Amino acid sequence: MATPNLGIKEHSHGGGLPVSKLDVHGSFDPNDFPKPTGREEEWRFTPLRRLRGLHDGRNIADGVVKVEMSAPEGVTVETVGRDDERLARSFLPTDRVSALAYQSFTEAVVVTVGKDTRADEPVFIRVTGTEQGDAYGHVLVRAEQFSSATVVLEYAGTSIYADNVEFVVDDGARLDVVSLQDWDRDSVHVSHQYTKVGRDAHYRSVVITLGGDLVRLSPKVGYTGPGGNAELYGLYFTGAGQHHEHRSLVDHNVSHTRSRVDYKGALSGEDAHSVWIGDVIIGEDTKGTDSYENNRNLVLTDGARVDSVPNLEIFSGEVEGAGHASTSGRLDDIHLFYLQSRGIPADEARRLVIRGFFAEIINRIEVPELRQRITDEVEEKLAFHD
Repeated sequence: MATPNLGIKEHSHGGGLPVSKLDVHGSFDPNDFPKPTGREEEWRFTPLRRLRGLHDGRNIADGVVKVEMSAPEGVTVETVGRDDERLARSFLPTDRVSALAYQSFTEAVVVTVGKDTRADEPVFIRVTGTEQGDAYGHVLVRAEQFSSATVVLEYAGTSIYADNVEFVVDDGARLDVVSLQDWDRDSVHVSHQYTKVGRDAHYRSVVITLGGDLVRLSPKVGYTGPGGNAELYGLYFTGAGQHHEHRSLVDHNVSHTRSRVDYKGALSGEDAHSVWIGDVIIGEDTKGTDSYENNRNLVLTDGARVDSVPNLEIFSGEVEGAGHASTSGRLDDIHLFYLQSRGIPADEARRLVIRGFFAEIINRIEVPELRQRITDEVEEKLAFHD
């Protein structure tokens, strides 16, 4: 079964393993997915033992998380039961953990930005783990026609947490999302973010991953009308022993749609491991699609590992633009020499280069106090590295 709500079509290529992201199987039943072994393409970079059982289907839900919300006028925030008919209309789980999370949550957060509303303050949703153990969540954010809003999702505390997040951006609407993973160092978080972008709608996501023992995020975007624009940005600073994994998928299933994906990471410390997988699909019979994805990584110390895999699947000959790039390496000696030749000490020169590297992503955040907070947390990580 394919993912019809995201416009992903199923292609038959005969037996064996899928050769296209369009071949992904989807189901709300976790039993329809085999337990991962680590040999599957979608799991081969993830240290399964560090998932601490999130993928094995035990479904204990013995952890405790606290969810706090605030919203400006014109935006409705509700806590609803899992039987609310608005839920799960925009996605179909495509792996075992996503299906387990959907099966296991008890309450969901639903955010509705009313038609024509221009929210002048952000919507805040803060998920805080207060007691170690398995926990599950679900969030639905809908920006109705011609509305505009910023939503901040923040994760903190201690937990083994899996969730699904739905973003629906109706025709002519704009939705900016900041997702901040600021967990304690003993936490595990596996999240799937499913987005539908309507006609002439604009969706911007900025993912910031700093905390946790293992964090794995999978943003997926599809379109429901021409003129849709999706921008996915990300920043991660992976310290000793941390595993940060980001797996984006943009499906240009509709003509005259646009996407930009740009993730930047820094790694410092023994066994720091970052993974970025970027997939862009340009669907059959589409015209005028424009996409570009990019991943850049700074490896600050020995003992760190980067896996960066950009992918393009193009099924149409009428493409306006399609490209990808990936770079991973040390700090540029020329930049350091330039600063030091002007009297800046070596340590300060390194910090200035790293700050500049991240500034482009941080400056895309529309919430000034959040920009400053993230800048300060990156500075703390830099200080620890130094």
